[in-house]
Amino acid sequence: MFADSHCHLEMESYDEDRGDVIKQSVREGLHYMLTVGTEEAYFNKVIEIIDGFPMVYGALGIHPHNSNAYGPDVADKIRHLAAHPKIVAYGEIGLDYFKNHSPREAQIKAFRQQLELAQTLGLPIIVHSRDAREETYAILKEASANECGGVIHCYSYDLDYVKKFLHLGFYISIPGTITYTKAQELQKVVQYVPDDRLLAETDAPFLTPSPHRGKRNVPSYVKLTIEKIAFLRGKDLEELGTVMCHNFEKLFLKTPKGKRA
Repeated sequence: MFADSHCHLEMESYDEDRGDVIKQSVREGLHYMLTVGTEEAYFNKVIEIIDGFPMVYGALGIHPHNSNAYGPDVADKIRHLAAHPKIVAYGEIGLDYFKNHSPREAQIKAFRQQLELAQTLGLPIIVHSRDAREETYAILKEASANECGGVIHCYSYDLDYVKKFLHLGFYISIPGTITYTKAQELQKVVQYVPDDRLLAETDAPFLTPSPHRGKRNVPSYVKLTIEKIAFLRGKDLEELGTVMCHNFEKLFLKTPKGKRA
């Protein structure tokens, strides 16, 4: 049993072979995939995909790169689409101070407003945070984000901050970068996070793991990430994959909307 806790099957990279990519992932043992719509233009495609493939679930939110686009109309659309039984998370939302495609003030405002909406909808959040660890942690703590829970997607910070995010009740999702030779700090994180708070992701079509680095990423490659994590933790691949599948279920599938701890 394997799960890809974060991918972007709605993106144009899969327009020619989306169905084949998903079917191949199932043949490789994936029980779950979570496709994450990061801007309004992708929302309807997310719904179409989750309607068409039983093992694919969806999340909706406005990525920090697109923070300027978040407003009442977009919030209303998310509120409406979130009623779909297979929309199981809100995201990805957060802060990106590496690329700064949106002004920092706009990112902070959109992040706070979407945290509030996620809590109202009873959805766990998927947090994007790059070069903004202090600000991300402070906003999550201030907003009592532990009430809706969620995951720090594509974790890229150090051991000190993983302890802080775990203390807030968040899951930690490890991307394919763990397979890169320069991922020593992330290796320390992987060895620290408890079994019951650990997830793996592809972020496909991005961040392709070795040995396929430089090519388009696909959900089935999550097995390469889990294999590396299993090696670092001294675990069996199948055993750890099953644990992560159960974590996926606990975070995204087990608790009814509006009743999350």
